[in-house]
Amino acid sequence: MKPTRNYEGNAWWEFYCDDIMTEYRQSYEEGLDIEDLKPVFEAVSKMKRSEHKEEICDVLFNMICEAKTREDFKYTEPSDYDEIQKLTKKYPIKKVRLSKKALEKKIQGAWFGRICGCMLGKPIECLWKEDIWKILKSSDNFPLNRYIKTTDIKEDMKHIGWVLNRPFIDKIDGFAPFDDDTNYMVMGYEIIKRYGRDFTPWHVGHAWQMLQPKESYCTAERRAFINLTNRFTPPHTATYKNVFREWIGAQIRGDYFGYINPQNPKTAAKMAFNDASISHIKNGIYGEMWASGMIALAFSTDNMVDIIKGGLAEIPYTSRLYERVNAVIDWYNEGLTSEECFNKIYEEWNDHISHDWCHTISNAMIVAASLLYGEGDYSKTICMAVQAGFDTDCNGATVGSILGITNTIDGIDKKWTEPFNDTLETTLFGYDKVSITDMAKKTIEHL
Repeated sequence: MKPTRNYEGNAWWEFYCDDIMTEYRQSYEEGLDIEDLKPVFEAVSKMKRSEHKEEICDVLFNMICEAKTREDFKYTEPSDYDEIQKLTKKYPIKKVRLSKKALEKKIQGAWFGRICGCMLGKPIECLWKEDIWKILKSSDNFPLNRYIKTTDIKEDMKHIGWVLNRPFIDKIDGFAPFDDDTNYMVMGYEIIKRYGRDFTPWHVGHAWQMLQPKESYCTAERRAFINLTNRFTPPHTATYKNVFREWIGAQIRGDYFGYINPQNPKTAAKMAFNDASISHIKNGIYGEMWASGMIALAFSTDNMVDIIKGGLAEIPYTSRLYERVNAVIDWYNEGLTSEECFNKIYEEWNDHISHDWCHTISNAMIVAASLLYGEGDYSKTICMAVQAGFDTDCNGATVGSILGITNTIDGIDKKWTEPFNDTLETTLFGYDKVSITDMAKKTIEHL
């Protein structure tokens, strides 16, 4: 008898065939010449998840692997580190002298800043902007200026009532609840602790398998985890049937590498590359390198244009990410208001489409705009990043790291930090609950 497989109950991230149209979109955006295949992708996407659908998608995957690049594709986007380095432009930022006490305050600010920014966006993650704004406006919290509570979800919002299952600030029990964004802060610490500063992508894969269950990983990371268990090795863990290979997952993992490389964006970005390349390619990798570089540079300056451009200096100037983040800087310099800038981002990306909502570039543009228009104010910046929509907790966390460093722990209003009682919950084995202050102190040991 032919064996059968269970196609029920698993997350859609685990089935390549479930999101085959994202594969088409992703491959086209990479510049592959596949337009003639679009009707086939559309027809297959309408099939119910089954063994037959998987078999057809296997054929499509093989065709994608053999596809050529379109002649009119104007970007050059390598996924190899040495090739990336050939396409970077220097943007020197002068280093400053930091006392031990100042460094400690900045790193503590980074940890708390990231966690608070993440918690601000966590209850409304996956909502469309119009629903986010409806919640905020109906609860006298627009513009966003405080944590969102369960009581902010009104009776006439039943279509989004499922969000009440999320952690809200009035539901947590004195600690920041686990989230993939904050899990990766502790994962970064553990990777350096186990393998040292010269860790490789292989080490990252080993840590992933040893330290968390499969359910702790999402989208590209879930696919990479499955590929690891099936004996693929990096970089193939990122490319085999991974339609999420340029989504935001890597961009949220690079903070710790910025923390332990203050004023050294080149090393921070190299570590970020080693981390990102296990699950992502091209702009997915660049997102983590950019974020890590920015965070390292936040120890040198509080000028957000310099921080953003200094981070971009670690990625190819021939990439889509480099181009679109620079577009945000141009809009800012041209005098567009924050509202006009965010509207222009929405003209390019549709948050009703998963690929747009969770892509590295769309969210990087939100991060860049929030840093620029936040004017160096921690509260204003995290609120702007979350209120803008798209991947709210990820973007709140990233800007929270940067502003936590520039402003230090002393510059973060206690209304953001006090609800957690200095405690973070994670899904890493052996790290169920950790002291945020202790983790900041341990970070110093890895400098």
